Order: sequence, then structure tokens, then C-alpha cells
Amino acid sequence: MEHLLLEKQLKAVADLNRIKLLACMKNGEVCVCDFVDVLGISQPAVSQHLRKLKEAGIVTERKVGTWKHYRLVEDQTPLMIGILQQIQPMGSCQCKTSCTN
Repeated sequence: MEHLLLEKQLKAVADLNRIKLLACMKNGEVCVCDFVDVLGISQPAVSQHLRKLKEAGIVTERKVGTWKHYRLVEDQTPLMIGILQQIQPMGSCQCKTSCTN
């Protein structure tokens, strides 16, 4: 594994809020609006955490109207497979708004 990618991925998962984001996405795609509720922080702060996960190649995004939906990348590195196996899914990450329209 490329050392730069290894460093990015380790830094990306070395934060409790980003671990919670990954736990949410273990059940599938999640809208950014739901991460705000789960973490209890502002949408710009959530976006910064998601940007770091995306830059590390751990998550990908899909735009739906004005909202972005995030999910885990299907082809994870062996490092991330091992880390993700240790993270328990969080079940409270479901869209409660009309963001899917």
C-alpha cells in the first residue's frame, strides 16, 4: 500500500466523529442532513469530516437535488477492511426529512 494513502486513511479514522460517520454508513447510504443530527455539530463541520474521509478514499458521495448522500467505497484497502470490521453499525442514521426528493 502506498505510504501516503496509508497515512491519509489512518489520519481520517483517528477521530471519534469520523468513526461515528463510518458507523452510520455501515448500514448504507446516508444524507448529510442526518449526520448533523447524529453528531450534534454544524453542517459545515460535518462536511469537513466527510471531506477528509472522501480524500482518503474511504467514502464517496452522490448528489440528490441540493443534498449530498454518502456511502462507503465498495473496494476498500485491506487496512480499511480491518478497521471497518471493528466498527459497529449505528442504526439511528436514517433520513427524517424530505432530502431524498
